[in-house]
Amino acid sequence: RKVEEENEKKYARKDIPGPLQGSGQDMVSILQLVQNLMHGEDEEETSQSCRLQNVGEQGHMALLGHSLAAYISVLDRERLRKLTTRILSDTTLWLCRLFRYENGSAYYHEDDREGLLKICRLVIHTRYEDYTLEGFNVLYTKQPVIYISSAARTGLGQALCNQLGLPLSCMCRVPCNTMFGSQHQMDVALLDRLIKDDVESGKLPLLLVANAGTPGAGHTDKLGRLKELCEQHKMWLHVEGVNLATLALGYVSSSVLAATKCDSMTLTLGSWLGLPAVPAVTLYRHEDPSLSLAAGLTSSQPVEKLRALPLWLSLQYLGHDGIVERIKHASQLSQRLLENLKNLDFIKTSVEDELSSPVVVFKFFQEYSNRDQSSHAAQASTIQHPIISNEGHIYDTFNQWLGEQLAQLVPASGVDVVELEDEGTCVRFSPLMTSAVLGTEIQDIDQLVDCLKMKIPVLTSTLQLREEFEQEVRRTVGLLYIEDLGWPGLGVVRYNYHSDGKNDDKQEKELEKINTELLKKLNELESDLTFSLGPEFGGHKNCVYIGMVMEDLDVSELVETIAATGREIEENSRLLENMTEVVRKGIQEAQLQLQKANEERLLEEGLLRQIPVVGSVLNWFSPFQASPKGRTFNLTAGSLESTESMYVSKAQGTGSTPPPTPTSSLAKQRLPGQKAFKRSLRSSDGFSETSSISHCDDLDKLDQRPPNLCPGQEQGPLEVERAEEQKEVAQAKTDTEDIDSDKLPPACTKVEEQASPR
Repeated sequence: RKVEEENEKKYARKDIPGPLQGSGQDMVSILQLVQNLMHGEDEEETSQSCRLQNVGEQGHMALLGHSLAAYISVLDRERLRKLTTRILSDTTLWLCRLFRYENGSAYYHEDDREGLLKICRLVIHTRYEDYTLEGFNVLYTKQPVIYISSAARTGLGQALCNQLGLPLSCMCRVPCNTMFGSQHQMDVALLDRLIKDDVESGKLPLLLVANAGTPGAGHTDKLGRLKELCEQHKMWLHVEGVNLATLALGYVSSSVLAATKCDSMTLTLGSWLGLPAVPAVTLYRHEDPSLSLAAGLTSSQPVEKLRALPLWLSLQYLGHDGIVERIKHASQLSQRLLENLKNLDFIKTSVEDELSSPVVVFKFFQEYSNRDQSSHAAQASTIQHPIISNEGHIYDTFNQWLGEQLAQLVPASGVDVVELEDEGTCVRFSPLMTSAVLGTEIQDIDQLVDCLKMKIPVLTSTLQLREEFEQEVRRTVGLLYIEDLGWPGLGVVRYNYHSDGKNDDKQEKELEKINTELLKKLNELESDLTFSLGPEFGGHKNCVYIGMVMEDLDVSELVETIAATGREIEENSRLLENMTEVVRKGIQEAQLQLQKANEERLLEEGLLRQIPVVGSVLNWFSPFQASPKGRTFNLTAGSLESTESMYVSKAQGTGSTPPPTPTSSLAKQRLPGQKAFKRSLRSSDGFSETSSISHCDDLDKLDQRPPNLCPGQEQGPLEVERAEEQKEVAQAKTDTEDIDSDKLPPACTKVEEQASPR
């Protein structure tokens, strides 16, 4: 037993985690640990993560609901049943009245896709009467089909098939309109044809998932026509989307109002009202409660009904006016942004209804570019993806950068970047999903528009100068233009290293060394440009990435500076390599010469002087005079020289003057305070400056002309000789006056007096 107890103790000490060892920890320590995990132990981490969701009193009510649910669950069974029934019925009634969904039931769930999953199971139980007994055999004889719009959430169809145990062939994606109507709405005519084809092939059309506000652009499908089509084929219509929030307002558009006639809808009240940790709600109409229980939409467990408690508390706290005010405020924010975007050039918007659109999608698009002006002459007012593929990639990259910049500069706006099938990369503003959480106000929208106005000139200038930069780089010897359509900036350039028969590894290292040093030199210049190594992942190696630029950039000066700086670095590198090789060979030669000199010295001294005792006595009687023979290495000449002259003159010779270090002649004359790569003057200013300079030159020429010569008369030999003699006399007189000590300043006189004795 003692051995077993010792083994148990060893096992307990070894395998049980540290926080669980011993008799437990006090509550203060545990709460302190939670606080450190939430906010970070370091001050830097705390400052970076301090911008959490603004949890107001309504948020505290929702959080309080989770704590109360835990306390209520310990009540006796009968009282718990009555309380949960009251909470569930009240919340369901309130939501059905608020969102105009009469005679509906509610299912509360954490994952917003779980409600649609339960609805699919309910429809399967309804359409397949023997499904409870025979299971998948019934589905095998008549395969069910679920129709989803191509503009739906990514991965929704695959998630439904995985959870229901159905093959992916049961999921049918319905394309959107291509000719008429919104390009984000489901094509009703094509859907009708797909349903008829499935019926003819022996399949069973089961359910249609429509959108009242697509995840990308916020457009609403034609719900009225879809409902008629579903009734015709006995299908279930489920609707989801952010525009369902507008059902709580006094005025609702007819397209969204048609959602009240659907069979089920999913509401995400947490993001709409800014309520943390509240469940999503799926409202549905069905007459058979047994099938709802079999599908999991209802539960006999009282604890499951307590999911509605946070909403029950929050809805009472906000009231009808508070709920409507939050949704109306989000609609006003989107309308304010849309009105400002209409007045901006190079900004294209994609909205379903300009009068009331909860979601605003916009992008930067230069309609009349210099490269292909004719191809964009017939662009419509809505967003259209560019025809040229490269141009489309460039616009996607620029809009990705624009969205990231706006989100960083105005975080309270909640803008993000979205990828749309036809428009490409766009910036999306969906206040119904973010404004209540972030506390977005009108001032934030105005600030967002101001930042957008600042970024548009940068985008247009960079887009216009990209082609000029590419041409300049391709014309410049020693530079290689790297085409990277995913880089938001002027372009990518690499300095080509001229290898002299080196292997690939050494050449790659030398190329990396030169381009890294080139990047360092460019960043040391006083300019407004940003030079970097590119993105962390997916970028080209050994390149210099140039960021966004302004219209006053001098592209030729920039390219010339890059090329000259690269040549300077390469020449310095080669000079160092050559010097290293010369020094190594010089050291070897010096060692051989010194060894030879030692041998000669031994022969001159004789054999007796090498014997320890005899040599000392002999050296005392007859000292041997030998001049020290050393070697010095001349770095300038690259040769070995004797040190005898150094010992004679007691000074080291300077030798020839070393060659100057190669420097780049890239320093352009700039005005005081002007940064590098800037055009100093406009074209008109440059013309006036050129005219003034040429005019001054003409005046100087006239002043140098002899007084007795007319402007149109040429000088003969005598006149030229006489003018040169007069010029020499005047110059000698000027030099004599300058040397006169009486006319020198005191400081100069003092310097001459101090220097005269020397």
